[in-house]
Amino acid sequence: MLKATDAKQCESYSTSMHRDSLLTHREQQQRAFTAMAKYIHVPEGAPAVPKLDVTVDEHDYRAGALKLIKTLRPHWKPSEVKMKFFTDGITNKLIGCYVGGSMQEVVLVRVYGNKTELFVDRENEVKSFRVLQAHRCAPRLYCTFNNGLCYEFLEGVALEPEHIRSSAVFRNIARQMAKYHAIHAHNGWVPQSDLWLRMSKYFSLVPTHFEDPEMDQRLNSEVPSSACLRDEMIWLQQNLSKLGSPVVLCHNDLLCKNIIYNQKEETGDCLRYLSHRMESERNVKFIDYEYAGYNYQAYDIGNHFNEFAGLNEVDYSHYPGRELQLQWLRSYLEAYKEYKSQGTQVSNTEVELLYVQVNRFALIRSSPFQPVLQDEARGDVTEPSRIISQVMCCATLEKGSPWWTLELAGGLFSS
Repeated sequence: MLKATDAKQCESYSTSMHRDSLLTHREQQQRAFTAMAKYIHVPEGAPAVPKLDVTVDEHDYRAGALKLIKTLRPHWKPSEVKMKFFTDGITNKLIGCYVGGSMQEVVLVRVYGNKTELFVDRENEVKSFRVLQAHRCAPRLYCTFNNGLCYEFLEGVALEPEHIRSSAVFRNIARQMAKYHAIHAHNGWVPQSDLWLRMSKYFSLVPTHFEDPEMDQRLNSEVPSSACLRDEMIWLQQNLSKLGSPVVLCHNDLLCKNIIYNQKEETGDCLRYLSHRMESERNVKFIDYEYAGYNYQAYDIGNHFNEFAGLNEVDYSHYPGRELQLQWLRSYLEAYKEYKSQGTQVSNTEVELLYVQVNRFALIRSSPFQPVLQDEARGDVTEPSRIISQVMCCATLEKGSPWWTLELAGGLFSS
């Protein structure tokens, strides 16, 4: 027979175990709710996307690409299929397949880069693609295969930094981004940003050293330490999460090259045609949805504003000034309200609020962190990543810092 004290201890232990069990259950529920809040819901009626059991060799892609074309374009003769190499990037290789003298009915074959599955959620990418396609914001997705996907070719010109500074073009970019942000793809759940979780995942991939002595020396002397980057991320998270920026469906990687400006007429010189016709054409599309997902509205805009400074030759004197930003943001808000059926009237207060939010979030654009983290994860420490990371990631105020960085440091975070 148990003593009274033993019985009480057993009862207490039992109650504790029960409470722990309930807490665990609640934690599991919370995790499930959090996961659902970040889940992209593909609408009913969206076209099914077949999965083909084909693997394309990134170094010898023709054979694999022809297997895909045999299914997607069975009437094409393999001997007549031409292939054009579009990009040989870090995360993808893009090949255009077509027949005939002109690039009509081009099928784009995108081959995933080596180990990119470590930091790119490919399942989420396909869901984003399908959602955007359903809202006429993306080309048709023909199929996926073991290490890539095939989709429709969009006619047009990939923009350069000088193009996105044009008022006729940036207003249309603002409207297209507003269309993305207005898409309802969360199936009733209140969406949450996965920005900090995603960046934490990148940090987990960063090695502490390399076997190669030269690379290890560069890692330690030229690349900001993980501790430095983590401190910056924590500081940014603490200051940015409380701004009240809405969480919306974002592109998250709106580089100039991911913006396609459509041409209505044939021309021999795309860029010359672009400069003459920009004022009249109004057809802008975004491509590449690897990083698409729920995020802060201001982040997506601020990330894009950094592109005004260029990529290969960064010059922050081209970062958009206050007046240009206010025009951009007003065009965005007018379109966003229109797509959300909230009218089109936008107050100066609304524009000013978004202006402050955007310039704060501009400090954490994907480019400062992602290149250095992704390159280190692969064992490839690159010069551009180092420079961008040091200049932007640590938000230093050295001589020559852009006006917006000085303004941010001088007052925006003091409120």
